[in-house]
Amino acid sequence: MFWIVLAAVLGVAELLTGTFILVMLAAGAVAAAIVAGLDGPVALQGIVFAAVSAAALFGLRPALQGLAHRNAESTSMGLQAIEGASGLVLERVDLDHGLIKIDGELWTARPYDATETFDKGERVRVIEIRGATALVWKE
Repeated sequence: MFWIVLAAVLGVAELLTGTFILVMLAAGAVAAAIVAGLDGPVALQGIVFAAVSAAALFGLRPALQGLAHRNAESTSMGLQAIEGASGLVLERVDLDHGLIKIDGELWTARPYDATETFDKGERVRVIEIRGATALVWKE
């Protein structure tokens, strides 16, 4: 019973930390619980706990971290998601003023090249965000 409770506590604690360490220890606790369920001696339970936890920490954890890191990089958020996005000019964009719509949001805009202007209805590409202003280029 001890090992099951320990596995549950470690699993819940992992949800709060997200480090993939406590869940590896929980896997070791589950393996030790299986040994305990088969009436294995306490020493063997401890050895199984340590061996499975170590194997999971050094074998499985790096793969899980790599997968989580790759997924995080592929999902752009915030300003990174806006840079490179396409927008629709709602009010003429020139050096002094302009308004565009990007994914349903309204943004003030200026041309990336100060000599350019974009008229209402044109499609533009966001090159950079400076403050709350999108610098745009003709798409």
